[in-house]
Amino acid sequence: MYIEVIGHGPALVLIHGWALHGGVFAPLAERLAPHFQLHLVDLPGHGASRDDATPLTLPYVVGAIAAATPPAVWLGWSLGGLFALHAAATLPQVRGLAMISATPRFVRGPDWPHAAEPHVLEQFGQDLGSDYRGTLERFLALDMLGADPTRGELRGLCQSLLARGEPAPRALQQGLELLKRTDLRRALPGLSRPSLWLAGQRDRLVPAAGMLAAAALAPAAEAQTIAGGGHAPFLGHANEVAGALRRFIAGLR
Repeated sequence: MYIEVIGHGPALVLIHGWALHGGVFAPLAERLAPHFQLHLVDLPGHGASRDDATPLTLPYVVGAIAAATPPAVWLGWSLGGLFALHAAATLPQVRGLAMISATPRFVRGPDWPHAAEPHVLEQFGQDLGSDYRGTLERFLALDMLGADPTRGELRGLCQSLLARGEPAPRALQQGLELLKRTDLRRALPGLSRPSLWLAGQRDRLVPAAGMLAAAALAPAAEAQTIAGGGHAPFLGHANEVAGALRRFIAGLR
């Protein structure tokens, strides 16, 4: 599994979302690298780990990341939040947990109303499979609507994300199954690590209300909603997200 290491300071592991790779954190990494040693993971089947045959399941992936990284705060965005949360609940080397637009359960249920309908994830998966570039461009444009980056910055980010190629078809399918079937809510009451939950105000895939509900289940949790933020608030509001992370990690010391 490919893990890029940059920066100096306390260790921070960053795990990306479905169908992307660690390069999506570029705006955030630029702001955090002077303060932390960043471990930017490319999940199996994604980016530089496209040919990694490790099954995209929580125990396998978390074990592989833990074996390759020092004790650290783990940050998960979107799908990556499931891996980070599982690690925080099972591994002593996780010092703290940061969840960005991530939740213990991504699909709606009778007792979990603030989540996406399964058909929304299915359609997104079909779009990625049939037109990956177009779907990525639309996602970035919508997510940064009304935010700071210029059109040129948006184009540059899209090109950098495409430079590592499309995810393997098996990774798309395995990621979809994880999003549809995983429910880690039972792990939250026993979570002994402090946690930070950052939601995007405009996020339709992981509504802010769902993240607030999840944070309420965990001890030593704090939650914040990024005004104007979408599903990837660190793209359009990188300064605000980086500031929240720095304050949270400083509090752990």
